Amino acid sequence: MPPKDQGGSDSRFFTTQKKGELHELRTELHSTDRNIKVDAVKKVIASMTVGKDVSGLFTDVLNCAQTGNIELKKLVYLYLINYAKSQPELTLLAVNTFVKDANDRNPLIRALAVRTMGCIRVDRITEYLCEPLGRALRDDDPYVRKTAAVCVAKLYDIAPELVQERGFIETLHDLISDSNPSVVANGVAALSEIAETSGRDVMKISASVLQKLLAALNECTEWGQVFILDSLAKYVPGDAREAEGIIERVTPRLQHANSAVVMSAVKVILSYMDVMAAGGGANAENIRALTRKLAPPLVTLLNSEPEIQYVALRNINLIVQKRPSILENEIKVFFCKYNDPIYVKMEKLEIIIKLVSEKNIDQVLLELKEYATEVDVDFVRKSVSAIGRCAVKLERAAERCIGVLLELIQTKVNYVVQESVIVIKDIFRRYPNRYESIIATLCDNLDTLDEPQARASMIWIIGEYAERIDNADELLETFLETFEEEDPTVQLQLLTATVKCFLKNPEETQDMVQRVLDLATEESDNPDLRDRGFIYWRLLSTDPEAAKLVVLGDKPVIEDDTFRLEPNLLNVLVGQIATLSSIYHKPPEAFVVRAKRSPTSDVMGMDDDEEDIEGDEEEYEDENDVNNGGGGDLLDMGGLSVNDNTPASANGDGMGDLFGGGGGISAAPEARMSKVCTPEKSGGIELWAGFRQVGGAVKLELDIRNVSSNVPISNLAIQLNKNAFGFSPASQQIICNPPITMGASGKQTVELVNNPNMLVQAPAGQPASPQIQVAVKNMATGLVFYFAANFAFEALFSSDGALDRAAFIQSWKSIDDQKELFSTVSDLPPSSTDIDQVAAKFQRYNIFLIARRPVPNAVGQEVAYFSMKTTTGMIFMAELTFKKGVNAAKVCVKTEKIAFGIQAKVALETLLRSP
Repeated sequence: MPPKDQGGSDSRFFTTQKKGELHELRTELHSTDRNIKVDAVKKVIASMTVGKDVSGLFTDVLNCAQTGNIELKKLVYLYLINYAKSQPELTLLAVNTFVKDANDRNPLIRALAVRTMGCIRVDRITEYLCEPLGRALRDDDPYVRKTAAVCVAKLYDIAPELVQERGFIETLHDLISDSNPSVVANGVAALSEIAETSGRDVMKISASVLQKLLAALNECTEWGQVFILDSLAKYVPGDAREAEGIIERVTPRLQHANSAVVMSAVKVILSYMDVMAAGGGANAENIRALTRKLAPPLVTLLNSEPEIQYVALRNINLIVQKRPSILENEIKVFFCKYNDPIYVKMEKLEIIIKLVSEKNIDQVLLELKEYATEVDVDFVRKSVSAIGRCAVKLERAAERCIGVLLELIQTKVNYVVQESVIVIKDIFRRYPNRYESIIATLCDNLDTLDEPQARASMIWIIGEYAERIDNADELLETFLETFEEEDPTVQLQLLTATVKCFLKNPEETQDMVQRVLDLATEESDNPDLRDRGFIYWRLLSTDPEAAKLVVLGDKPVIEDDTFRLEPNLLNVLVGQIATLSSIYHKPPEAFVVRAKRSPTSDVMGMDDDEEDIEGDEEEYEDENDVNNGGGGDLLDMGGLSVNDNTPASANGDGMGDLFGGGGGISAAPEARMSKVCTPEKSGGIELWAGFRQVGGAVKLELDIRNVSSNVPISNLAIQLNKNAFGFSPASQQIICNPPITMGASGKQTVELVNNPNMLVQAPAGQPASPQIQVAVKNMATGLVFYFAANFAFEALFSSDGALDRAAFIQSWKSIDDQKELFSTVSDLPPSSTDIDQVAAKFQRYNIFLIARRPVPNAVGQEVAYFSMKTTTGMIFMAELTFKKGVNAAKVCVKTEKIAFGIQAKVALETLLRSP
């Protein structure tokens, strides 16, 4: 048996599993023996920690706060912080204790009381916090002052208007002049947090403040140094001389044991070096001296634990792109060790490629060749790829790189050969008509290629140099045997290579090119392949000379992408060194999703308290399966009687009058079509569906394709299940005139009208389902089939949705912040990063721009406000935040109809992502 716990460890509090424990704990909490009471509270905390509900002991634990024992008081306050949100009324009972403790003679208790009140996020508690907090900020004891400084930032997060009214921000500025360096550091940390939250420059570093920060830098704790250094990095020196002076004071931090302090110091020095460089050539020698000083601390970071190494390497990756000269002579420290984790090895390879030069290429090639014999397949592939990238980067070393690749190919290791073929294709594209002598070696290894990218690369080489390969047509024939089973990338490359081969040698390859064009245009379902096949076919059949100019024309050589980050983005990321941005290599707004808003701020930027919005990204599930929609018995379509002989849209919604007065219709946005029904489910009919609005009416667009039905499609009946929008078809009959025979297709439009009997209310607190379930009956065959399509919510927006500015502001302020939805949309096309273009695109969908404004103290950021109104009267307002040079946007949607809020947000995201 294990030895019995003698009471020296608190782990014993986690092992009790007795029944009736709460009653026993309540008795112990009321004990007059202090030790029993302390142990009882520890048991309560232990139960709370492992997830047990001990909120029933709230008043009993609260009574224990009336003690002078600081250990017991800490435990009670920990319990209060945890349960304050679920028991806000009872938490108010502790206010007197907090106020009393805030005046205690013991500074530890005073600080504990203020800190606990700041952590309890209950609005009514904050009212009582202000007085004790104001006293604590001016307390004689520095421990109390530094605790109170952090508490101001917490209070600003809960009630920013209180912080401004009470002048706490000005008090924080006073703390920067405090005699205690820890108080200074916490004051800086609090002001930085408030600046981050509000989007305003509340730090306001002046010449006197600057000197106080630099003085505190030498004396405060390591994390205090990080806060001060981060603040200095945001400060812009007046001239090169001032920048040099600050750097001189910061440079000793490069020798600090804490890696966070080192990286923050590097960030300050790099940002100030730009100021020095702008001063002209007079500072060139000083910049070179700083460059030499930065290398040793960065190299030292690589002797840390693997996790710290990885973070350091990601930051170094940015630094060498900004200033390669810093580490140009240190490439050996980035050579991989046998016991490095794979993620460290991969990052080292990236930096090796960035630092490789004609001086060190030989030792780098020896190292990479060694890596190519390792056992980790991903690392080997990356190493082989690195050799190719060195060749693309260094023209004079390209031949040596190719020699190494040929040696690796001779090893006959499958994945090495395949990766070598891929990178050799890139070398050919970089240096055309220079290294074709190695093609024979590549052709000898044709049988070993089984990966799509490698096969596509080899096919490109054969097609590009067909005139220099005697049996090029035979080599392509071997690939054609499995054309239909190949990956789409291989098929596309095979089509192009065959056409190239035909244009260079038409007599011997005519049958082959005809066969490939037939396969691409008649046998393939891939639209890209079909389209390219038709283009080549028409080029070859109408103007072979034009085909030669298009297919065989000179192509631009590929560029070296070693330093691939845009300069503007690189500058942003270097300014974010030692943060997550420098690890993700993305600006903060591309991945940070937080909501920080002052309820008193003006939504249109009319006062200076406007705060930036970043929101929690809402998940939106696309359910395209009727069986998962809970529809049950959708419709009894078997007995459907269609008495209405007026077709829903015999001519595609009146499009026969296209050149008459139908200007409004022709200007309506096209529906986004998606496949909703396959031939296997519907008797040989394939259906594509989409929604759009035309002339104020919502339309269901159908693309009907007869894939394999011998019976022409002439008459269909349609019905909708009950849905969140109350839609039903204006007419249940769809007449196809002319009938759609096998292999043909036709487009039909069904007008949807609002029917109260078809409306399904969303469950309380749940979003409305976007899914519309549809049943279709083929009247010729009697077959009924079902499909589900997600409604395009933008099709519901009406043309009278533009609110005037005053109404927008009033509506925005009147809606509770709980009814906001946030997301960050990344990878946007260029047209969706310019507000003018976005507004023009949105207006086509009745989404109207109300106002726009720059974000204060955030260079390059701009906010646009939009309004929209549905045909059923629901109003939605949106705030979109853009940053110059970043292909992402933050979206905030606010509405009283929160059940449909997600759909409005998804509609905006979809339109932003569209070209």
